[in-house]
Amino acid sequence: MKIRKVLDSYALLAYLQGEGAGSTVKDALVSSEGGVLMNEINVGEVYYILARRRGRERADFFLNAVLSNLPIRIVGNNFEAVVQAARIKAGHTLSYADCFAVATAQREDASLLTGDPEFKAVASLVEIDWI
Repeated sequence: MKIRKVLDSYALLAYLQGEGAGSTVKDALVSSEGGVLMNEINVGEVYYILARRRGRERADFFLNAVLSNLPIRIVGNNFEAVVQAARIKAGHTLSYADCFAVATAQREDASLLTGDPEFKAVASLVEIDWI
């Protein structure tokens, strides 16, 4: 099991919404020695999902107050990272945003923390910690 963890939007939303699977995410946030990471594309995905479900004001609150107080390092993208995600997308049935989570886990030598069954399609590419 890898020390570092990468969250996808499914995992962070489970935590934010207090779902049962969110307790695993909480444990990772509290105890992950290698750190918890999240790609900026996946943060944007959480934002738009919250904005659709709860309104833009609450989504802005997530960005400005909640996210900044969580022990998550946001990982940005350069051209090579975008191409890496595109290559994953070209070969697998996974959303483009989810491909950024996979690519981040690969680059950072981390496992991917998720409960989204779509990631079964890329289980050979990255270690997945299921919630």
